Amino acid sequence: MNGQIRTTIKRGLLIAGAFGVLAASGIAQDRGRGHDKRDDKRDDKQQQQTQQNQQRQQDDANRRAQWQQQNQQRQQQQAEQQRQSQQRQQEDANRRAQQQQQQQQQQRQWQQNQQRQQDDSNRRAEQQRQWQQNQQRQQDVKRQAADQQQRQLQENQRQQELRRQAEEQRQRQWQQNQQNQRGDVNRQNAQQQRLWQQQQQNRDRWNSNNKQRLTQQEQQQLQRERLQQYNQRLGNWQSIERDRQRQLEQQRRVNYLRYQQQYWNQIRQDQLRLQQMRYYDNYVNNYRYNRNNQWYYTSQYGAQMLQNAVQNGYQQGYYAGQADRRDGWNFDAQNSYGFQDGAYGYDSYAVSYDEYNYYFREGFTRGYEDGYYGRNQYGTYSNGKVAIISSIISGILNLASY
Repeated sequence: MNGQIRTTIKRGLLIAGAFGVLAASGIAQDRGRGHDKRDDKRDDKQQQQTQQNQQRQQDDANRRAQWQQQNQQRQQQQAEQQRQSQQRQQEDANRRAQQQQQQQQQQRQWQQNQQRQQDDSNRRAEQQRQWQQNQQRQQDVKRQAADQQQRQLQENQRQQELRRQAEEQRQRQWQQNQQNQRGDVNRQNAQQQRLWQQQQQNRDRWNSNNKQRLTQQEQQQLQRERLQQYNQRLGNWQSIERDRQRQLEQQRRVNYLRYQQQYWNQIRQDQLRLQQMRYYDNYVNNYRYNRNNQWYYTSQYGAQMLQNAVQNGYQQGYYAGQADRRDGWNFDAQNSYGFQDGAYGYDSYAVSYDEYNYYFREGFTRGYEDGYYGRNQYGTYSNGKVAIISSIISGILNLASY
C-alpha cells in the first residue's frame, strides 16, 4: 500500500514538472514575439529542443513510472506467492501435526492393546497354573481318599464279617424267640378268638331281634377289652422294629426300609389317637357284615372302620410290593411286616383289633400283588395315591345297614 502511494506521488511530480516547463515555454514565447525573426528562428530551434528534452523527460518519467508499476506488481505477486507459500507451509505443517497426532494416538492404542493382550496372556497363564495346581491337589486328595477308602473298605469288610457272624447268632436267637412267641401268641389268639366269637354270637342272638345301643359304661367296658387285646399284640413292637430295621439295612433293601419307616410312623400316630379316643353319643349296632357264611353286627363307626381297614391294607400292600420289586426281592406278601402286624390305621375301638387285622390283610394281599407286578387289577393309581376299587370292598365285607 505505501509503495503505491509513493509511485502515485512521483508520477504527479513528473506531470507537474512537465506542465511547468510547458508554461514557462509559453511565457517565453509570448515575451519573444516582439523580437525579430532571427530570434524567432533561434527560439523555435530552442523551443524544439526544449520540447524534445521535455518529451525525453516525459518518456523517461513514463518509463520510470511503468517500471515502478511493474516492479510494484512484481513485488505484490511475490508477496502473494510468499503468502500462499506460507499458507501452504502452514497447512502442510498442520496436516503433518494432525498426522503425527493421529500416529501418536494409534501408537498409544496399539500399546494399550498390546498391554491388554499381555495382561490377558498373563491372566490365562496364571489361571492355567492355578488349574494345574488344583488338578494336582485334587489328584492328591483323590489318591489319599482312595487309599483311605481302601483301608476303610478293608476295615469295613472285617467289621462286617464280625457283625455278620454276630447277626447270624442274633438271628438264630431271634428266630427261636419268634417261634416261641408265635406259638404263645397263636395260642392266645385262638383262645381270644373263641372267646370273642362266643361273645359276638351272644350279641348277635340279641341283635337279631333288637338293635343294640351301647351306653357310655358299656363302651368303656368294650374299650378296655379291645385296648387289652391291642396292647397284648403290640407290646413288643418297638423291639421288633429295631430288629427289622437292622435286618433290612444288612439286606440293603433301601426302598422297603423307607416304606417300613413310614409304616412305623403311622403306628405311633395311631397310638396317640387311641389315647385321645372319646366315646360316641349315638353308638348303635345298625350294620351287619358276613364272614365265612356268618353274620356279624357293628355300628356305623365300626362299618366305616372296617372299610378303612380294607383300604389301608390295599394301600400298604401296594407300597410294600412296589418296594420289594424295586429292591429286586422275591414275591412274599405274608412275610411282609405290614401283613403280619395289620395295625396300620387302627385308631378307634369301634371294632376289635382282630376284626380290623383280618380285613386289613384282605386288602393287603390284593394291594401287594398290584404293587409288585405294577398293575391295577384291584385298585387305581393316580397322582402318587392308590385306592382299592369300591366294588372290591363290597365283595369282601358284604356290609349292609338294617
